[in-house]
Amino acid sequence: MTSSSKIGVLVVDDSAFFRKRLVEMLNKIEGIAVIGEAENGLKAVQLSQQLHPDVITMDVEMPVMDGITAVKHIVADRPTAILMLSSLTREGATATLDALDAGAADFLSKDFGNISAGHAAARTILAERIFALARRPPLPSLSSKAKIQTQQHAAPKAHYQMVVIGASTGGPVALQTILTSLPADFPLPILLVVHMPANFTPAFAKRLDTQSRITVKEAVDGDPLQPGVALLAPGGTQMTTERRGSSRFVVHIKESDSGQTYKPSVDITFSSLAKVYRKGVLAVVLTGMGADGLEGARLLKSSGSSVWSQNEASCVVFGMPQAVQKAGLSDRVLPVNQIGSALVKAVESTP
Repeated sequence: MTSSSKIGVLVVDDSAFFRKRLVEMLNKIEGIAVIGEAENGLKAVQLSQQLHPDVITMDVEMPVMDGITAVKHIVADRPTAILMLSSLTREGATATLDALDAGAADFLSKDFGNISAGHAAARTILAERIFALARRPPLPSLSSKAKIQTQQHAAPKAHYQMVVIGASTGGPVALQTILTSLPADFPLPILLVVHMPANFTPAFAKRLDTQSRITVKEAVDGDPLQPGVALLAPGGTQMTTERRGSSRFVVHIKESDSGQTYKPSVDITFSSLAKVYRKGVLAVVLTGMGADGLEGARLLKSSGSSVWSQNEASCVVFGMPQAVQKAGLSDRVLPVNQIGSALVKAVESTP
């Protein structure tokens, strides 16, 4: 934090007009102060070393040094929360995923119209992301980790039929960590729900499929749930599950209602599974802002299914896992790098 206890933000973008508008918008948010501006990645690296910002907003495409390279240099020198501002093009999505791999914490779509006009909605979203990234809880001590472990309660003895994973901020990298550790013959279907815009999920599904031994694809309405296949909910939609016949399950993809906050919503997918599969679901809640997944996890638990959550130390933002843990719904609390192997063991040990 800056000396005035405000969150210090470094704004990085090669467009002087966009920088000006973004700085104006940020300086209107109580508790945030822009402490520097950079027009390219090299200047961003230099200013990061000098100013020690709490959060950096980073453009992707810039002269001299691009945003992805700048992220690599900055996080190697001093871990800093970096929020990528990305275009909604396919190329922009791929570059943003590269930036997350390089160490950026989160991303927002670069909506020139809303930011240029200073829309209140854009300012609110920007403020939420910056506050969440800047005020992440410190890494827990060994004693607090031990306390988390002792608070776990016994998971219900169940024959798991499928796995579902929900995530938001920090979710793309967390999912890569988990899915790449699963064997090609993983015996259960997997559903993935991540808060991402529609133009990002095709690129993300393709990336996960390339990196993983299991098959990963963006879900299409009517896709069957198959062992060793992970279906990613398309951005902007809602994904539910339906039973077809006695033993066939398929996903139903539908447009989101205008009033729905999360598109896709972890709660909606979890709730659907609670009705269709009942006690056969193993649900995992990963890093993310807010509490999406809490009510769905409650329904899953009440129907006899299991819920796991990511531990605080490995979360980018501890909101979603914290919500289910505080509600007493987590059967297991695990660091993200242990969830994949734990899934394999859980599936192997089910009766």
